[in-house]
Amino acid sequence: MKRSRDKAASELFAALYPRLAGWCRRLVDDDGTAHEIASEAFTRLWARWTSVEEPRGFLYVTAANLVRDHWRKQERERRAVRRATTEAALRPHTEQTDPSVRLIVQSLPERLRVPILLHYYADMPIREVAALTGRKEGTIKADLHAARELLRVHIRRSLDHAL
Repeated sequence: MKRSRDKAASELFAALYPRLAGWCRRLVDDDGTAHEIASEAFTRLWARWTSVEEPRGFLYVTAANLVRDHWRKQERERRAVRRATTEAALRPHTEQTDPSVRLIVQSLPERLRVPILLHYYADMPIREVAALTGRKEGTIKADLHAARELLRVHIRRSLDHAL
């Protein structure tokens, strides 16, 4: 029974994956994202294999939902960039940031750098940072704490060397 199930799944994948990935590619305009979405749709189908009556329909509906989620995430990112750009343009240029702090922030790993930039530099609440990054608020708080600790260590080290 397991062998026939595996064979049926393998045949379905071979028959539908290229067309599904191509369809996703036209919707998201990126090969890597399209393949991720198509693969995720098949993964979700496999998890419900015995209860899905129409696998092809399930795959396309699932992929369409994943594409919609992708579009929403892109729009949130675009809005955040527009907001940050507008705020930076409106901010007076007399405000100087210590270049060493900026360099330290830039050197942080992306996982820590993005929340720092969104929360402290773009003045976004933690809730919004979590929504934009697709992570939980608690994770964002922990990342902000870790980033502040790294910044504190770097700044303290810089001050010790300056004395």
